[in-house]
Amino acid sequence: MTPTTSDTDFSVADGIVVVDKPAGLTSHTVVARIRRLAGTRKVGHAGTLDPMATGVLVVGLNRATRLLGHLQLADKSYDATILLGAASSTDDAEGEISPVASADDLAAVTVESIEAAVAGFRGEISQVPSKVSAIKVDGRRAYERVRAGEEVALKARSVTISRYDVVDVRPGSLGIEVDVSVDCSSGTYIRALARDLGAELGVGGHLTMLRRTRVGAFGMSSAHTLEELGETFTMLPIADVAADTFPRFDADAEQAAAIRTGRPLPGLKLTAGQQTAMFDPTGTFLALYEPHGPLAKPTAVFVS
Repeated sequence: MTPTTSDTDFSVADGIVVVDKPAGLTSHTVVARIRRLAGTRKVGHAGTLDPMATGVLVVGLNRATRLLGHLQLADKSYDATILLGAASSTDDAEGEISPVASADDLAAVTVESIEAAVAGFRGEISQVPSKVSAIKVDGRRAYERVRAGEEVALKARSVTISRYDVVDVRPGSLGIEVDVSVDCSSGTYIRALARDLGAELGVGGHLTMLRRTRVGAFGMSSAHTLEELGETFTMLPIADVAADTFPRFDADAEQAAAIRTGRPLPGLKLTAGQQTAMFDPTGTFLALYEPHGPLAKPTAVFVS
């Protein structure tokens, strides 16, 4: 993707800004800052990061906000540190920490046993999300119910862990620190992976550091800090994002006219099971289409 750069204090067009979110800020706060820098109110983000987490936060501007819901389905990558030996009420370092393991329990945990336990979480697994997640329970966020003192029981969901590698193991002040790298499907909770690894080893565990390094096609190489964006506002145009994220179809003038009004198109050989980015002869991104039997039908139209 080729970014466009401009000075701040002006209204930008449609595109994606990849932010390297700092620790201590909510995703909502980051969106508010991008809104001010970009000079537009129509700003949204894909894939919330907790305040303690850092790394890739994909932010959409103007029409590109409508693209975010489709980008949220992408796989993600994380670097994380898990502390074995203590549990947390929130499954991370921001909760109430409760030591679980004795010195003898921790002495029995070896690099080999950690590796073996981690291997059991690779592939398609059933995961119970953290109780302080944003999942709604009877209309209210789970974390709101927990903070109100309610007991919350969330249902397990299927997620896919395509990579879960142990990078380093070392002694920590409260137990054993384990650095890991994870590639996973959308909807995976790294806090829950930390909690479940500790439970599997019988010593308890929680997350102490989380850095998201990739969301779909967007990695750290295209991310910018808020300070950098304040100096030079860098945006990926919506057409480049669509072309790099989805299969591409270049329509002729007649097809483009139909796509602009969201009409089904017969006879197109689009990739089965995927959305395809539709472009007109000038290279303008028009819509996302997907196959439905003999027809290609729109899932979202971006240009009228």
